[in-house]
Amino acid sequence: MAKMSVLLGFILGLVMVGLASSAKFDQLFQASWALDHFAYEGETLKLKLDNYSGAGFASKNKYMFGKVSIQIKLVEGDSAGTVTAFYMSSDGPNHNEFDFEFLGNTTGEPYLIQTNVYVNGVGNREQRLDLWFDPTKDFHTYSVFWNQRQVVFLVDETPIRVHTNLEHKGIPFPRDQAMGVYSSIWNADDWATQGGRVKTDWSHAPFVASYRNFEIDACECPVSVAAADNAKKCSSSGEKRFWWDEPTVAELNLHQSHQLLWVRANHMIYDYCTDTTRFPVTPLECVHHRH
Repeated sequence: MAKMSVLLGFILGLVMVGLASSAKFDQLFQASWALDHFAYEGETLKLKLDNYSGAGFASKNKYMFGKVSIQIKLVEGDSAGTVTAFYMSSDGPNHNEFDFEFLGNTTGEPYLIQTNVYVNGVGNREQRLDLWFDPTKDFHTYSVFWNQRQVVFLVDETPIRVHTNLEHKGIPFPRDQAMGVYSSIWNADDWATQGGRVKTDWSHAPFVASYRNFEIDACECPVSVAAADNAKKCSSSGEKRFWWDEPTVAELNLHQSHQLLWVRANHMIYDYCTDTTRFPVTPLECVHHRH
C-alpha cells in the first residue's frame, strides 16, 4: 500500500509538472509600461488611460496549451476611442496571437468585443460581437483555452469563438510557439469606435479598466528551452497526462456548441469569413470551419 501511495504521488507529480495557477497579479504578471498609471485597491488592479499615456502588463513567463482567465470591469461611461486588450502572443515576425479587444463606445451604446487570431504572423481574422450584459457594471471572466485541437475564446465560460485545428486541410495551426499573456489600455480613436468617426473625449479622462482574479492553468515554458522541446514537454505522453489533452476538451460539448450558436445568432456583428469586400475569395479556414 505504501509503495502504491508513493507511485500514485509520483504519477500525480508528473501530471502537474509545468502548471501555473494563481489569483495574485504579482505572482504571474508585471507592469510593462506606465507604472504611474497603475493603481491597486486590495485584490483589484486598475489601469488608467489619460491624454499622457495608457498602461499595460505582461506575464512573467510564457506558456503552451491550457487556459488563461482574467476578470475585467471595463471603462464606464463615455469610453469612445479607447481599447482595452487582453491577449496571448508569442514573439517575432511569425508570431501567433489570440486577441480580445474591447472597443469603447459613447455613453449608452454597447461595448464591442473584437477577437482575432494570428498564425505565423498572419492575422486578418477579426470577429466582432456585442454582449448580453453591460461589461462596465461588474466584473466578468474572459478566457482563452488552447490545446492542439482548438483555440476557444470564452466569456463567463460561454464560448464566443472557436478556431479549430485544420492542419489536415493544409491550414497552419498555432501549436509550436510558447506565448506570453498581456493586457493594456490605450487610445485608438483612429479606428476603435464607429470606424474612427467618434474620437476620444479627454474631458472624461482618466479612463479606468479594473482587473482581478488572474488565473493561468497552463504549461509553463522556460525561455531557454527550444520550441520543439517545449511542445513535447507540454504534450501528454505515456504516464504524463495533461488535462487539456483529455478527450472531453478536444472539442466543444453539446451544451457549449449550442451556446456558441446562440452567441453567433444573437450577438455577432461582423465575421471576416462573410466579408466578401475584404476577401473576394473565402479564406480557406472559413470553408472548413464549423466555428
